[in-house]
Amino acid sequence: MRAPISIVIPTLNAAAELGPCLAALTEGLQAGLIRELIVSDGGSGDGTLALAEAAGALVVSGAPGRGTQVARGVAAAGGAWLLILHADTRLAPGWSGAVAAHIAGPERAGWFRLRFRGGGAAGRIVAGWANLRSRLGLPYGDQGLLVPAALLARVGGYPALPLMEDVAVARRLRGQMAPLASVAETSAARYLAEGWLRRGARNLWLLARYLAGADPARLAREYRRRR
Repeated sequence: MRAPISIVIPTLNAAAELGPCLAALTEGLQAGLIRELIVSDGGSGDGTLALAEAAGALVVSGAPGRGTQVARGVAAAGGAWLLILHADTRLAPGWSGAVAAHIAGPERAGWFRLRFRGGGAAGRIVAGWANLRSRLGLPYGDQGLLVPAALLARVGGYPALPLMEDVAVARRLRGQMAPLASVAETSAARYLAEGWLRRGARNLWLLARYLAGADPARLAREYRRRR
């Protein structure tokens, strides 16, 4: 029987973070969980593609945009399960056991508990809120998403949105998700650069506008301008 999981990682000039992300996946290979690694690139001009190819990844390239890139990677995947990760996310040691246990249970999606790398006290507070929000049915993409390919197809696939794609897929999967007994550690760099309160407030404002019906393309343009 082939390994069950296709890992999909969207990238754009992610060379600085991709190596450690991939290194953390090694235990999944050793446990016989990983069928393939798919890097969906949006036009990197650094060493991202060289890292991906050295790791034996299937590289699919096209227009940038995380939702679009993930959807492109999902379309190329052949595994019964998909594990969608951001390039700056590192799964904590022991993650493979938690994932194997989840796969052996009922067919549902799973997300990791969030922890920030280098976030200090502010990072612990924001991560605590994120983990509470996730238990209420709204995990974000930096917590990873483990989902049966058949279930994702039944709810309409991965949304190819320029922003809020993780919120959109979480809403599609509402009631069909459970926490995984492991941690996804993500970079705090953007919070540190913008300020924890400022970035947190902006994220909440974008979420509120999206839930109220704002066009994701317009939100994405505003997000890029403010960055």
